[in-house]
Formats: sequence, structure tokens, C-alpha cells
Amino acid sequence: MNTGLLHLHNLLRWVILITLLISIYKLFVKQDALKFTKILLIASHTTLLLGIYQYFTGAVGFQLIKTSGMAVVMKDAASRFWAVEHIFSMVLAITLITIGHIRYKKTQKSGASLILLVIALLLILLAMPWPFKVGVGRPWFPGM
Repeated sequence: MNTGLLHLHNLLRWVILITLLISIYKLFVKQDALKFTKILLIASHTTLLLGIYQYFTGAVGFQLIKTSGMAVVMKDAASRFWAVEHIFSMVLAITLITIGHIRYKKTQKSGASLILLVIALLLILLAMPWPFKVGVGRPWFPGM
């Protein structure tokens, strides 16, 4: 079950990235982006729930802190990434996505929402376990 949830979590990152880029583009050119920000909101919250489940039940995340202690986790780059950096950055990015969607839905103005979504995109790109990240890399697509 955990493998399936991890694969779903990995696949949803592509949905988030694609809809985030489309939403940013539509907000930038001042087109209606409500449909795409709604899809982005749903995908990001689903991914967050899957990630929180994996954080507390998986081998990396909270289990690292529980078994090794916070001091040891913070000294190791890979452990720190999974136990602290990844989850903190993603929760912050999803919070910005949520605020951006709500602001756009209420005002239909793209200015503040665009800034929030761009910051969220940067956070997500920095905190993703890209295949080229040493020690924490995951494949481009699950099962590869």
C-alpha cells in the first residue's frame, strides 16, 4: 500500500507543476484562471494529505527524528531533507497556493495571486526530490 501511495504522491507532483505553470501563465496574461487554480488546489491538498501520511508512517520523515534524534538528523543532509526541509517547504507552498486561489476567487484580480503562485512554484522546485539531487533523488516517474 505504501508503494502505491508513494507512486500516487509522485505522479500528482506533475499535475501540480503543470497546473501551477498554466495558472501562472493565465494570471500573467490576465485570462480567467479559476478552473486551473481550483484543479491546482485539489491536487496540492490531495498530495499534502498523502505526504503527511507518508511522513508519519514511512521510514523517512518523522521516523528518522524518532529513532536518531533531531540533532543527528540535522547534521545529515539527506535525513534533514526528508525530515524537515521537504515537508516544511511543501506545506508553505500549498498554503501560498490556497491563499492565492482564495484571493483570486474573491477579487478576480491577478496581481497578488500571481506573486503567491510564483513563490509557491519556487518553493516546490527547490524542495522536490529531483533525480539529480544526491542522496534524496527520486525518479522522474514512479517505477522507473
